[in-house]
Amino acid sequence: MEWFKELNPITQALLATLFTWFLTALGAGVVFFFKEVNRKFLDGMLGFAAGVMIAASFWSLLAPAIEMSENLGIPGWIPAVVGFLLGGVFLRFVDRYLPHLHPGLSQGKAEGVKTSWERSVLLVLAVTLHNIPEGLAVGVAFGAVGANLPSASLAGAIALAIGIAIQNFPEGTAVSVPLRREGLSPMKSFMYGQASGIVEPIAGVLGAAAVLLMRPILPYALSFAAGAMIFVVGEELIPESHQEGNSHIATAGLMLGFAVMMSLDVALG
Repeated sequence: MEWFKELNPITQALLATLFTWFLTALGAGVVFFFKEVNRKFLDGMLGFAAGVMIAASFWSLLAPAIEMSENLGIPGWIPAVVGFLLGGVFLRFVDRYLPHLHPGLSQGKAEGVKTSWERSVLLVLAVTLHNIPEGLAVGVAFGAVGANLPSASLAGAIALAIGIAIQNFPEGTAVSVPLRREGLSPMKSFMYGQASGIVEPIAGVLGAAAVLLMRPILPYALSFAAGAMIFVVGEELIPESHQEGNSHIATAGLMLGFAVMMSLDVALG
């Protein structure tokens, strides 16, 4: 751990988000062993991912943003509300214009601008939407530590990365297995599945760099990442986990995910 502490915050963010991408790839690797995944299990894991993201949004992002604002002499709720809503607006904009297709839906129900892209590409882009705010959140957390803000801790940033990584596993599976079921080879399904997580290291490095270069925006950046994640939870994860009638299992997964992320953040942060 000592060697990690000595690294530049941007390098820390890169390594942390490479780890979260690795868990996405690990989840996508399930396709080498199974052509089908039990839908109840998958919905429970999607609910778990939602719970992790909800807990991370408050414990790792909004609460530190409020504390930082108050330390700067700004009413804590202002950056939290402004950044949170801007995060949701940003994801809504991306969701509206980026072509993507959620697993289990027909090609005609693709969202975003009309395109002739292949179904497999649209499926990957749907999960990529989830990963933008996740990578950004991890990057901003490490950037906050590098900015030496009292309410930010390296252990808390690491806890956030671990929580995001855990819930990335089912997201990788949610891409690769449907592609395998549609006739793609195991290798091609895996490559598409892991590719959905590539955006996390990019967003993580950008988030950390932005915070270090523009420290005053940090409370807004943390809240922005929280708003973007909550948008994903409400717009994508919860509805998708309820599609097949497994709402009770998905809700149980959400409760467990929230408890795990809260425990990680409180115990380590």
